[in-house]
Amino acid sequence: MTIFDNLIRWGLPVVPKVIVGRFARPYVAGPTLEHAVTAIQNIMKEGAMATLDILGEEVSERSKAESSTREYLSLFDAIEQRNLDSNVSVKPTMLGMKIDEAFCAENIDAIAAKAKEKNNFLRIDMEDHTTTSATLRIYRTMRERHGPHVGVVLQSYMRRTIDDINSLLDLKPNIRICKGIYREPRTVAWKGFETIQQNFVYATRKILSSGGYVGIATHDSHLVWSGMALADELGLNPEQYEFQMLYGVDPGLRRIILDSGHRLRVYVPFGQDWYPYSMRRLRENPTIAKNVLNAMLGGGRT
Repeated sequence: MTIFDNLIRWGLPVVPKVIVGRFARPYVAGPTLEHAVTAIQNIMKEGAMATLDILGEEVSERSKAESSTREYLSLFDAIEQRNLDSNVSVKPTMLGMKIDEAFCAENIDAIAAKAKEKNNFLRIDMEDHTTTSATLRIYRTMRERHGPHVGVVLQSYMRRTIDDINSLLDLKPNIRICKGIYREPRTVAWKGFETIQQNFVYATRKILSSGGYVGIATHDSHLVWSGMALADELGLNPEQYEFQMLYGVDPGLRRIILDSGHRLRVYVPFGQDWYPYSMRRLRENPTIAKNVLNAMLGGGRT
């Protein structure tokens, strides 16, 4: 990441929301569940799977968290009724993590129970470092209650990730490994690109070789190759792992993974609260962020 790239990323907050929305549109299925269903049906035609996520986070009102819980419960019914090859992902802060951990755990427990009832799966997303310990505590409880119908996420840029994996291996966990996208202090996160890559591969190997399941979540061609190589080295069949990618990102690589005989799941976010998610996506990609700033200054096409 160059100094110029960082300047572009830091300039994004001054861009009007309407301009951000134009460039963020490819990364969000749309404002409604119907938009998400259409997106998943198209993904299934490609031979891929999906995970549904309602956009939203940092909820500070119990009523909002309870409303979000009800929305998530209804997703499993929609998935069954529409015969979608999809599971569900949730963000703990949308379900009350910042209000009260026990309250959040109750909400996630209700959703996990629904996933088990429908023979589906719930992924508990990971957010910034202030929520990591609580999220993993909730995951352990949910895993013990609902078995393989619940998984969690770990981020390879976090210094604690290998220790966290070691603490979870007794569960034979289902873990999505990603690099991480939140802006974290150096005290808790690795900053070197190669270090983050190496930690990603090491974490993936540790889980797979211990009998766990990994969602290899990356758009990095080197890490995709590393995941494929690990699967071959460990003699895994395609049901023991999967690749994961974000909606709207690198459809060419998506096709390469599928054509190579590997399973792939696409993260499909939808809903009205698209702005925070979109800003993180744009900060992750300075090239697109540059186009956003150009559009604001009248120098780019929108």
